[in-house]
Amino acid sequence: MHYRRLGSSGLQLSALSFGAWVTFGTAVDRGAARELLACAFDHGVNFFDNAEVYSRGEAERIMGDALADLRLPRDAFCVSSKVFFGSARDPKPTQRGLSRKHVMDACHQALQRLRVDYLDLYFCHRPDPETPIEETVRAMDTLIRQGKVLYWGTSEWPAEAIREAHTIARRHGLSAPAMEQPQYNLLHRERVEVEYAPLYREFGMGTTTWSPLASGVLTGKYVHGVPEDSRLATPGYEWLRERIESPEGRADQKRVAKLLPIARELGVTPAQFAIAWCLKNPHVSTVLLGASRRGQLEENLAALDAVGKLDEGVMKRIDAALAPG
Repeated sequence: MHYRRLGSSGLQLSALSFGAWVTFGTAVDRGAARELLACAFDHGVNFFDNAEVYSRGEAERIMGDALADLRLPRDAFCVSSKVFFGSARDPKPTQRGLSRKHVMDACHQALQRLRVDYLDLYFCHRPDPETPIEETVRAMDTLIRQGKVLYWGTSEWPAEAIREAHTIARRHGLSAPAMEQPQYNLLHRERVEVEYAPLYREFGMGTTTWSPLASGVLTGKYVHGVPEDSRLATPGYEWLRERIESPEGRADQKRVAKLLPIARELGVTPAQFAIAWCLKNPHVSTVLLGASRRGQLEENLAALDAVGKLDEGVMKRIDAALAPG
């Protein structure tokens, strides 16, 4: 495993990390979670990502139980949570958002579910137009001063809101956001590569990027349609199937079809190819992987070996394949 600093902080995160989104609490129970976390840790993964909203808190409970079962040294791994959507099925006004009350309550609930004394990383899962940014910054600063959170950050915030949070933090001597968690993959690049570009230089922001496979699209399995045995055929994924079958989704399939021959020439799977491409970006602190089976996780972890194959010539071919028209 390779390790990268979280932006300008001193925290060393594994270049590949493991998250619970859409798997823990649905396809992954406590036993399977224990096996996956053990596999990831044995391969050098030291960051496990979660959120209050994943399976309405069940994903955090499963991860917490699995980590306790494994008895991993607490100082050898990092764990995160994210606050905004709430964990209740029908959240009340004080059970969601980024108010001081919900930020504090959600942190305490995440600590209980994950069975830890502190969160290494704590993200504001989305911007909250109903809450002043200063209130959220002060709440995060309080949690850091209390030792319940080590680093706080944002997820899918616009650059101007992140800049405002930094300005407030500097003005009042508060802890500023250290990282962003954006979607980043071959089909979704502009925010990380363009919008956030000044933030890396100005504030030393790190990124913990999600969806390197674009919800499976970049594996090529949807190029010829949606297989009936895929997860898109199961209840709860109608939104993703609609997106894949939309005109924009069909255009993405054509772009993916141009990438598959490049992966074959390099002797790597499409998934490894897509993950390795994400790792080529020096502003990516870690790439979050998701998996419901050990074999799938091991295949994706092997993407580290593919990074060296993506030389300048290959990267130019990729850009050409993705170019409009």
